[in-house]
Amino acid sequence: MTSIPVTHACAGRGYDGRGYDGRVFHPADTGGGADAAQPPGERPTGRYHQDGELVWADFYGGSLRVGRLVGVAAPDGTIDAAYCQVMADGEVVAGRCVSRPTLLPDGRIRLAEHWVRNDGSTGVSYIDEADRENRHDRN
Repeated sequence: MTSIPVTHACAGRGYDGRGYDGRVFHPADTGGGADAAQPPGERPTGRYHQDGELVWADFYGGSLRVGRLVGVAAPDGTIDAAYCQVMADGEVVAGRCVSRPTLLPDGRIRLAEHWVRNDGSTGVSYIDEADRENRHDRN
């Protein structure tokens, strides 16, 4: 399995250390993914939790039936985590990711998720913190 170097490259790029507890994320509208193009209530949603450095999240919606992420956050907000998810078609996908935060101009967090799946495939996905009106989370 390819390793992902955990570098804390986001320090000084706007992340203010607010933490992730209670934050909700959706795929970023960066022009590349079908999930991001869906209406807010139909896109995958991830609800994050944090206790100290421990971070975990629950995902659902869009192309996902269910997903889980568990990891640790560095002081600069970089998350080193493992994930497992069941896709809408029943495929099980698992791997590791390093998510690096930046702040969007409106103050929301964007995570650049550098992932390596157990099958060896790699990529980068972007998720944005939902604004208050478009959270669509399962409380």
